[in-house]
This record gives sequence, C-alpha cells and structure tokens, in this order.
Amino acid sequence: MSETKNAKDLKGKTGLHRLINACGYSRDGFLAAYRHEEAFRQEFWLVIAALVIAVLLPISVLQAGILVACHLFLLTVEILNSAIEATVDRIGTEIHPLSKRAKDMGSCAVALAGAICLIAWICILWDLLFA
Repeated sequence: MSETKNAKDLKGKTGLHRLINACGYSRDGFLAAYRHEEAFRQEFWLVIAALVIAVLLPISVLQAGILVACHLFLLTVEILNSAIEATVDRIGTEIHPLSKRAKDMGSCAVALAGAICLIAWICILWDLLFA
C-alpha cells in the first residue's frame, strides 16, 4: 500500500535541505516545461541560438548580457504562462470566461516578453551596423 503524500509535508524545510529541495523542484519544472510545452522547447533553442550569435557578434559584454537576459526573461514568462494554463486546466476543462482571460493574459505576457527580446536585438544590431 503506497502512502499518500501531502503538500504540507514539504513545508517547513530550512537551511541547506530547503535549498537542495528548491534546486530539485526547479530542475523538475524545467524538465516538465521542456517535455510538455512545445513553445518552451522552441524558445529554449532560440535562447541557445541567441547565445551563440551574441558570442560571435562584435558587441560588448553588456550588450551580450542584455540579449541573454531578455531571452531568459522570455523563458521565465513562458514557464509562468504554462503554469497558469496547467492550473486552469487542473481546476476544470470547461470553457469559462475567466479561464479564457487567464490563458489569454498569460499568452499576452509571453508576446510582450518576445517584444522585449526583439527590441533589444533591433537596438543592439542598429548600434552595431549604424553607429
């Protein structure tokens, strides 16, 4: 007979034990996003490509850091959007205006984060080509 786990059993950890658990949860979250979310996989490989291009371009470390940070922000927002979608779906799969609003707002957040990446690239490439 398997013992049922309760979320409150995970609370109250402190110190190094809490940090080790947090790292494990973060790894699990990354793997879940990569395995189950096509958009996350696409954006992850976009980040890898952006890193390679940023390293190869004759830009400053600050500019490269800005590009990397923008893309990491995009991944962060995509994971939060996926978490919102999973939570809404966990509550119920029926079509409800509030569920639609939550999912649409999460999608909008991803689009805005993508726009931040695009603006950063345009500014840095403009500076590289025309300054």
